[in-house]
Amino acid sequence: MTTLPKHSEKKLGLVIDLDTCVGCHACVISCKEWNTSQYGAPLSDQNPYGGDNGGTFLNRVHSYEIAKENAPSQVVHFPRSCLHCEDAPCVTVCPTGASYKRVEDGIVLINEADCIGCGLCAWACPYGAREMDADAGVMKKCTLCVDRIYNENIPEIDRVPSCVRTCPAGARHFGDFADPQSNVSLLTAERNGAALMPELGTKPVNRYLPPRPRDQIDILAPLLDTEPSQAGGILGWVDRILERL
Repeated sequence: MTTLPKHSEKKLGLVIDLDTCVGCHACVISCKEWNTSQYGAPLSDQNPYGGDNGGTFLNRVHSYEIAKENAPSQVVHFPRSCLHCEDAPCVTVCPTGASYKRVEDGIVLINEADCIGCGLCAWACPYGAREMDADAGVMKKCTLCVDRIYNENIPEIDRVPSCVRTCPAGARHFGDFADPQSNVSLLTAERNGAALMPELGTKPVNRYLPPRPRDQIDILAPLLDTEPSQAGGILGWVDRILERL
């Protein structure tokens, strides 16, 4: 079985802003495309155009409706992928050493040539971040686009994970958590970024920025009538809104 490094020089990971994510799934599609055409074996799909379809994705987005007492309900979109834990149980249970954590940057990877598809790592991961590729017969997971972030053959602006580069809302951020002055460290400190289920002791590197309450976002909503309440048509309605402002 694989042992974890005692220390990694960097702690590369993601900050995901749940206040900004709109659930468009652009990160999901971009991740699928990049990892199918570049790193490792393609991420397969099974019966993609049928009723019983399935496939392998390294990043998924879940949407939840949250209702708090005396507050408007709101929908939160929650992206989920590997958190590159410091104390990664998926690594230590691997019987072949296929799962490992890199010393130089803390990224958790799978050597697909050594993976026997036993699924122990998927059982050990409390976040459901690993998926068995039905066609390849090996486990797959987020690599932080390790073949992209160090690639000097592409423009420097593109040397970030594909999901980060693609996000149209700017909800995903990439950087080194070992550097207290990095963008991700500063964002986490400023917005009270949280680890996912820290009580499990896995020490996930990725952080989530909490969404603001709905009543703090829709500050103009009370000023906007759904339809004009007085005569005068649309121009009269606009005039009344401007008077309130």
